[in-house]
Amino acid sequence: MANYSDIRGYRVKYLASDPTLNTSTEGQVWYNSTEGVLKSLVQIKAWSAGGNLPVAKRLMGAAGTQTAGLSISGAVPAVNTTEEYSGYAWASGGNVNTARYGGAGMGLQTAALFAGGWVGTASNSTESYNGTSWTSVNNMNTARLSIASAGTQTSSLIFGGLPTGSGPSRTTATESWNGTSWTTVNAMNINRTSSAGFGTQTAAVTAFGQTPTGTGPSLVSTTTESWDGTSWTTVNSGNTARTSVSGTGTQTNAIAFGGTTPPVTAATEEYDGSVYISSPSLSTAREGLGRGPNGTRSAALAIGGDTGSATAATEEYFSSIDNYDPSVASAWASGGNLSTARGETVGGAGTQTAGLAFGGFIPPYTGSTEEYNGASWTAGGTMNTARYALGGCGTQTAAVASMGYTGGNTGATELYNGTSWSNAPGTATPLRGAPGGAGVQTAAVFFGGFNGASVVATTQEFNGTTFSPGGNLNTARSSTGRAGTQTAALCYGGSTPSVTNATEEYNGSVWTSVSPAIINRSIAQTGGNTVSYAINAGGATPSLTTSSETYNGTVWSTTPSISTARQQGGGASAVSSGTGLIFGGQTATAYTAVTEEYTEGSPASPTGAAASTLTTS
Repeated sequence: MANYSDIRGYRVKYLASDPTLNTSTEGQVWYNSTEGVLKSLVQIKAWSAGGNLPVAKRLMGAAGTQTAGLSISGAVPAVNTTEEYSGYAWASGGNVNTARYGGAGMGLQTAALFAGGWVGTASNSTESYNGTSWTSVNNMNTARLSIASAGTQTSSLIFGGLPTGSGPSRTTATESWNGTSWTTVNAMNINRTSSAGFGTQTAAVTAFGQTPTGTGPSLVSTTTESWDGTSWTTVNSGNTARTSVSGTGTQTNAIAFGGTTPPVTAATEEYDGSVYISSPSLSTAREGLGRGPNGTRSAALAIGGDTGSATAATEEYFSSIDNYDPSVASAWASGGNLSTARGETVGGAGTQTAGLAFGGFIPPYTGSTEEYNGASWTAGGTMNTARYALGGCGTQTAAVASMGYTGGNTGATELYNGTSWSNAPGTATPLRGAPGGAGVQTAAVFFGGFNGASVVATTQEFNGTTFSPGGNLNTARSSTGRAGTQTAALCYGGSTPSVTNATEEYNGSVWTSVSPAIINRSIAQTGGNTVSYAINAGGATPSLTTSSETYNGTVWSTTPSISTARQQGGGASAVSSGTGLIFGGQTATAYTAVTEEYTEGSPASPTGAAASTLTTS
């Protein structure tokens, strides 16, 4: 085995305290003699899924940042729509005056510039955005599309592109914008189009793209040029030759991603002003992504693009020198299996260490109940009405089961006291199966479901004895995720009958649409104790999935996947924040008894570096 000194060129340092933690320390290992701990500093880099665009688009302009992005016009074919990104979801903005694709975006979400593009011919039009509407301003001097750009709404630079829309007519033309008009300045050294552009008006970079110096049928290139406010200088090249690539950042701290080599690529490279370093790839390989977002090397946004057809996929890039300790990472772990495998939407209640599973389909549909102690399941009292696709909530010793299928829809409601089930006098209407349920035994809310003919938006509140109507969901659906209480509930995903990612919050009176989940799915294993914490795992997308995500009251985030892909299982509906429990369900071939427990870890914080413990002594 190689020694550390053979690998790094020096021995492990023996220090009384940690060194200053910054980029120069990344990858180093040292022994902290005061703590008696061997430590290292690592850099975390990854792309993660963001909220999808409302419509698949490619070759759009883009502006803004990772948490306040802008998608401008683009091809579906060409549309005039603008979409604004909040850091987790897209919303409609003001329409551009001239629909086009291949234009360049610059600036911020509330102060953007959009120039050039293709409208059946190359365009020289320029428009300015104030966060609400677009206004036509002075035209560029050279009409073109597939342009690279840098800068802000009032101080920007555009360079390269195609003046005729096709063929070898790529240009070196560079223009500078002063907030009022465009001025032609010194040209690039190499004709190029569809390149990455980033930086400012006086310190910009153009990289990759189609150039006469590239190789292959599309002349894809790795060449890079740097702009000092007066002229362009050829500098070190990138690693992966490609065109139709996107980039963001500054002249000395940038990132380039996507494109086609061909074929389409997910390659990502970070740039420090001198050299390129290969980084984790995009999850979705694509070309023609949004061009011009003013993000950073450590917080980039990849918008839409072309995977062979236009895509709505959005991804966020995170790069930070920070703490990483696998011992405290979020994870799903195996729990004790149910005594009886079951599926078809199992009723669930309780917590990770005091869970309750009831009903479901074995086959046939069942009334059996099982109690979980954090390690194993034991038999509980049997329900009076055997059923599946039922709603459930509450705790292990005070649960409520309502509605479901018994061969037909039922509105029967039962209460569990930790030993046996008793019939409640109230009957839920309309009779339906697969509703969502949240709250406790004496203050519950049930919503959505399927009445035998269609999905419904009906909400009913239960006080332990009777039902009363509540406000309807905005999106009628069944087989939803659910969390929270009677006056602060969460409904997410489900079937409309197509799978959806729509998320709504209930305040005890009305439902309000909030940030959608990352993935469209239904009949997942779900749970949550408040409107600000929920889990969605597995389910149908429509195919079975192992993916998992959590909600923090504002946004959904991807978490480690579950081990067993399945749908129609149960989940604890009163989990404590940071923990979860799912059980049973249906795999691709059979019902399952598998139980999994979720524990949320302490992920790296992007606010500052911290050393990771490797071993202790």
